[in-house]
Amino acid sequence: MQHLRMMRKNMTQEELAHQLGVSRQTISKWELNRGNPELNKIKEICTLFNCSSDELLFGNMRIANEAYSEIQIEPLSGFKFIKYTVISAEPEDDALNRIRQLAKELNIEHPKVIGWDFPHLSQEQTNVYHMHGYTAALVVPEGITIDTKSISVEERKAQNYVTITIKNPMDNPFHLVSNAYKSVFQYTHVNRYVYDHFAFEQLFQKSGVEYMKIHVAIQ
Repeated sequence: MQHLRMMRKNMTQEELAHQLGVSRQTISKWELNRGNPELNKIKEICTLFNCSSDELLFGNMRIANEAYSEIQIEPLSGFKFIKYTVISAEPEDDALNRIRQLAKELNIEHPKVIGWDFPHLSQEQTNVYHMHGYTAALVVPEGITIDTKSISVEERKAQNYVTITIKNPMDNPFHLVSNAYKSVFQYTHVNRYVYDHFAFEQLFQKSGVEYMKIHVAIQ
């Protein structure tokens, strides 16, 4: 339940207790697994947080561990980018390497590289050949001139993003990254934000530790 409160714009125990008509100590007891809500309160909590009773009682939505940061709303300035998509059994490395090579060709030091899954595959590609798609993109630094006749440049406007950061995401990427996206989209839904159909991830290192930051655009 603590994670659900965090997703609801960091609702406090006192605020949740007031909405449910119980004491703060009761909320604390539930979160410490020293008791469970009564059936009528379970229904109220599920309605409030837009979740199922299984998710509430058995913790299917929990990601609150040391691998994840808190979910936040962050403004991001508009930016231009050049993208490259690969469809194969393992497309991520090929797409990222092509974008890094492009950054070298354009003499861009310390390039900002982002990426996202490419969803537009046929059923045959997915089910028969077990392929998936990945798009890597180079964020064009300010002051860099690109020949748009030979390279297609796209642009995103300045807007807010729902973000979460994962520590050591490659330790278990399927579990860690998938759960992070799930939680960010759940946060977006619970708080009635409108998804703007653009999301991306960025790998970076800090103090010798690898991190991945996920951004989901909202209107």
